[in-house]
Amino acid sequence: MARTKPVRHFPGSLPGSLPGSLPGSSPGSSPGSSRRPSLRNRLRRAALPLLLLVASPADAGPDEILLPVPTVTVYPGDTIKDSMLRMQAYPSSYRARQAVIDAPLAIAGRTARRMLLPGEPVPVNAVDDPRLVSRGALTQMIFEENGLVITAVGAPLQNGGLGETIRVRNADTNRIVLGTVLADGRIKIGAQ
Repeated sequence: MARTKPVRHFPGSLPGSLPGSLPGSSPGSSPGSSRRPSLRNRLRRAALPLLLLVASPADAGPDEILLPVPTVTVYPGDTIKDSMLRMQAYPSSYRARQAVIDAPLAIAGRTARRMLLPGEPVPVNAVDDPRLVSRGALTQMIFEENGLVITAVGAPLQNGGLGETIRVRNADTNRIVLGTVLADGRIKIGAQ
């Protein structure tokens, strides 16, 4: 039995159709006219993103929720400022793939753990408190008790933000101790 080659049809053509015509179109109509959406539908699609951009809290109705979104691309490690956020209205039926932050005060002043895109809700796990202590960077440890103050140099074994308890290796004794990160970047050791 002889093998025959399959006949190739180009996209938009069917066997027996006229060259340049599309399926379902009459020979006198312009190519692509049956597939092109109407002008009204194209304008609706173009206007939707613009409406979302200019939505303000006063514009939100009872069937909408407002979520803070970045106005610019925020890169990992950047500190998020109030000026980088705006409120965007979403339908009340909107469900994000992940838990998202719903208050701008919960984002402002924090650092991005990953890239945040403009106009997209911010996932809870995408922001973190600013780092005051970096892993491996030598920092001052302080011990205070009954008026006695002892300072030493230590190397944090993990990153830490304000008020976090982290492990620190004393540079002189190589002993690992727990300490709390202070606002000035020092680590307080001992009774809290």
